[in-house]
This record gives sequence, C-alpha cells and structure tokens, in this order.
Amino acid sequence: MAGTVDTTKGLPSHPERATLEGKNKFLGFWFFLGGETIMFATFFGTYLGLRNGIGDGPSSSELFTLPLVFLMTMILLTSSMTSVFAMFAMKKNKFKQMMAWMIVTVVLGMVFLGLEIYEFQHYVHDYEFGFTTSAFSSAFYTLVGLHGAHVLFGLGWITLLIVRNIRSGITLTNAPKFYVASLYWHFIDVVWVFIFTVVYLMGAGGY
Repeated sequence: MAGTVDTTKGLPSHPERATLEGKNKFLGFWFFLGGETIMFATFFGTYLGLRNGIGDGPSSSELFTLPLVFLMTMILLTSSMTSVFAMFAMKKNKFKQMMAWMIVTVVLGMVFLGLEIYEFQHYVHDYEFGFTTSAFSSAFYTLVGLHGAHVLFGLGWITLLIVRNIRSGITLTNAPKFYVASLYWHFIDVVWVFIFTVVYLMGAGGY
C-alpha cells in the first residue's frame, strides 16, 4: 500500500502513518501493548502479594542499593529521550541523524542491561539472595527479570532494524517499523519507572 502515497516531493510529515500498512502496524501494536500491560500488572500484583515473604533471606530494605538503581533509571530514561530524537529526525527525513540516535539508544540500553546483570550477581554472591531463597526473591527476580528480557528483546529488535536498513534511507515501509520499535522502547521505560517506584523505592523504605 506504500504506492498509494506520492513520495516524489519527499516524505510526508508523518511517514510512519502515511500508508494503510503503517496505520495497521500502529493499531496492532497498541493491542499488543494492551496485552503486555495486563501481563505486567499481574506480575506487579504477585510481587506486592509476596514481597513480605522473606523467610530466612534478606528483606528489601537490607538488599536494595538506590544509587545503582537510580543510575540505571537515568540511563534508561535517557535512552527513551534519544529514541524521541531519532523519531524527530525521521520526520525531518534526516536518515543519518535518525540512525545515530537509534544506535545511541541501543548503547544506553546495553549499559542498562549490563548494570542489571551486575545487580543480580551482586545480590546472589554478596547476600545469597537466589531465585529460591524466599517468596520475595522469586517474585523479585521474576518481575525485574521479565523487564530485563523485554529490554533484551527491544535491543535485538532495534539492532536488527538498524542493520537491515543501514543503507536504505527513510521509506514509507521502514518508517512504521522504526516508529513502532521506538514506542516499544518507551513502554519498557514506563514499566521500569513503576518497578523503580514499587519495587525499589517502596522496598528500600521498608513498605
């Protein structure tokens, strides 16, 4: 359906939704996010129900180190901002600028994921806080690990888009794909803000 749009005078102001295919991708993605939201809400509810079941293991207030988590949060929020810059560049038909911002987004996401792996390793080795230590540990690793898996998936998705379109320029075919990937990345960031608040801030405060 990309051929229904005249591109001889340049890309339209919203190339991601200029075609029926692009609009369908956009609509389908919101349905997908609806399912993802329900899934995360379920895991949040499980965590809140089990967070006090510490057994013989450490509690959240003994475990969490907010400076590291705050640094992770800032890195992930910055990556969300760089993906916004990438979409601004896309709408101005600045391909190289868009790709540069997307690459920065991937690098920041990789740093976040590396710090999350370090955090898990720190808890296991220094606190003997494994997945089966307590109900709290199982709920914590499941919820935060699920988010980490989404970050890994998002990194793979954006990296694949960059590699496949490295010389194609911005087209009405790939613009919806980059835009939807950017939305997915924002969703990951929003979920992390809830994790930071509900898991780490409340946990460090003993709530």
